[in-house]
Amino acid sequence: MSLDTEETVPAIEADGLTKVFEGPNRQPVTAVDGIAFRVPGNRTIGLLGGNGAGKTTTISMVVGLLLPTSGSLRVLGRDMVHDRHLALARMNFSSPYVDLPHRLTVRENLNIYAHLYGVPSARLRIEAVAEDLHLTDLLKRPAGKLSAGQKTRVSLAKAMLNDPVLLLLDEPTASLDPDTGDWVRDYLIRWRARTGATMFLASHNMAEVERLCDEVLIMKAGRIQDQGAPGALIGRYGRRTLEEVFLDIARTPDPFA
Repeated sequence: MSLDTEETVPAIEADGLTKVFEGPNRQPVTAVDGIAFRVPGNRTIGLLGGNGAGKTTTISMVVGLLLPTSGSLRVLGRDMVHDRHLALARMNFSSPYVDLPHRLTVRENLNIYAHLYGVPSARLRIEAVAEDLHLTDLLKRPAGKLSAGQKTRVSLAKAMLNDPVLLLLDEPTASLDPDTGDWVRDYLIRWRARTGATMFLASHNMAEVERLCDEVLIMKAGRIQDQGAPGALIGRYGRRTLEEVFLDIARTPDPFA
């Protein structure tokens, strides 16, 4: 499947991407089943699906935390099986479910990641990112003393330190109040417009996906069931919202089951 026909190197390109885990009694469990997709640069692509659809496994392979069982996966033109270290320095990941060490201050946490990514002039870069995300007053606070909204902004700050050309986001506004969630979404829109970066986004918030994403991939049982621009999918299914489209797909029996 291809999301466009541009000749430029895509941010992500998967073909036959498969991940099989060992399940109970050593029986194989296929979490991602031969999916193929292409994510062009300077776009925001949403990855949707219910619990167990394969979203987190797919993102984990894209970010280099898991190796595919079979198929190919290239990120920023690099083979993620053999050359993933060449792509990792140019990408980053943010999730509210990944905690930073609680006893370290925000500045100490950011400083560790800045050095891991080889960020030049780390102190100045941390201060610039903190100002951009309204975190300057929190730099001396222990990470364990932050509110949910503050933790989300710190996670984003961590992900912005190396000026990524590919940003992966897992439920970026989960557990946030409506005002903070709206601020984060607006920030991401402005950031992408300013940098020309690509965002690959997993979310259960369909209104958020409609607002942020140029295209969406909808997964079910480890496969891509449909894809397209949010408005095109809404029209194709004769629905009013992307949430209604999602429910249609989620509640339709899997023909491969």
